[in-house]
Amino acid sequence: MGALPVSTVETSEAGASAVTADQPSPAGRATFPPGFLWGAATAAYQIEGAAQEDGRTPSIWDTFSRTPGKVLGGDTGDVACDHYHRFRDDVRLMAELGLGAYRFSISWPRVQPTGRGPADRRGLDFYRALVDELLEQGITPMATLYHWDLPQELETPASGGSAAGGGWTARDTAERFAEYAGIMADALGDRVELWSTLNEPWCSAFLGYASGVHAPGRTDHVAALRAAHHLNLGHGLAAQALRAALPTQAGIGIALNPSAVRPLTESPADRDAQRRIDALANRIFTGPLLKGAYPEDLLADTADITDWSFVRSEDLAAILHPLDFLGINYYTPAVVSAASDPDAPRKDGHNTGSHSPWPGADGVAFHRAPGELTAMEWPVDPTGLTDLLLEYTAQAPGVPLFVTENGAAFDDEVDEDGRVHDPDRVRYLHGHLTAVHEAMRRGADVRGYFLWSLLDNFEWAYGYSKRFGAVYVDYGTQARIPKSSAHWYARAARDGALPPVD
Repeated sequence: MGALPVSTVETSEAGASAVTADQPSPAGRATFPPGFLWGAATAAYQIEGAAQEDGRTPSIWDTFSRTPGKVLGGDTGDVACDHYHRFRDDVRLMAELGLGAYRFSISWPRVQPTGRGPADRRGLDFYRALVDELLEQGITPMATLYHWDLPQELETPASGGSAAGGGWTARDTAERFAEYAGIMADALGDRVELWSTLNEPWCSAFLGYASGVHAPGRTDHVAALRAAHHLNLGHGLAAQALRAALPTQAGIGIALNPSAVRPLTESPADRDAQRRIDALANRIFTGPLLKGAYPEDLLADTADITDWSFVRSEDLAAILHPLDFLGINYYTPAVVSAASDPDAPRKDGHNTGSHSPWPGADGVAFHRAPGELTAMEWPVDPTGLTDLLLEYTAQAPGVPLFVTENGAAFDDEVDEDGRVHDPDRVRYLHGHLTAVHEAMRRGADVRGYFLWSLLDNFEWAYGYSKRFGAVYVDYGTQARIPKSSAHWYARAARDGALPPVD
């Protein structure tokens, strides 16, 4: 816990945010306490490139992106932002923007090419050099062990290979993940104090194995539920491996993407729809992580799909590993109701395919929440972030929170002066950081905020068609252009207070 900054917001009797004596703030500006981490986040496959260099082997996303029709435009992460070769420049850019923290993910197949056995020194050296550069610039690193790029060998072993295969549907993958966690702790434990095991296990399990719109592209509800459990188990085993190898002051957590699920009406049927999606989106992870058990209603809802016999009694004790922090990724709320046509495809903002990512929820319909839309056609609603931070404060008392991802895609373009103006993103950030501040004022222990994303990048099944970055990337020249939102965020980080929105 010693690695985590202390973060509290004082509140006046009138309920307005008050600042400490050494933190003056202009009237009307939401002000954050000293030590609050102002960061940005990325993921390895989305930015690194160098997909076939220095011993890196294919991940499930390399395979998936090469499958015709799976990724818009046939795009791949082969080059992406070329961060592998340009990381020093990118870290200097972070420093120029005044970022205090950087959340990056480690490419598992870059450091352990088959997902088992010894590490490749070249991969470890890359991450050592990256972290050294961050520390030299005074930027706190947060390492994420898994952001969806499973070594392909663990999904479908090569002929004659020794891996068991099956990806996250297999218990072996959880065990291999713990081994990999130990490797990374040994390599970076003297440099990195904040560690996240998994990023958005819901996406890995249900978009990867149920709807098939993410790698590995399977459409099997039993496989998705098995994957969810083995992701939970992988987290628990990896947390144990990290704790055994890291200094005592290291902080270990997980980044979830909980859904702020709201019923369309207060009818019993719509409330039941909310309950079902809450179980599949949220409590399937927080049940074992925070309480050591899967929710009874989830087991009942999915009883016709599986008997959950893949869960062993000792698994739940392993998953219930004490968390030093909990990461919350948030983009938009979910509005649900009972479906008028139970056979209609379930489309929820994540799923654009014909297969549902929601096992046992065929009777649920999704509706677009009100509000401005981003380029992803996701409604903008900062209140969902406040709600989640307060909810998880209540669910996990004493566990500090980070907003580990929050951001928006817009149709950004370079103007004739070579600049990128993105006022919509500035308004988005102002609204969501105000929502974070409100949650803190009401008692949420939020220690930092990581903007998604530092750079425009490979946006999974959308290829390079969507731009989430605060920094514009010209993929042809690899030029970086900080957008107006990057400059706005830099002011917020420098002042510890939200600048006005022009």
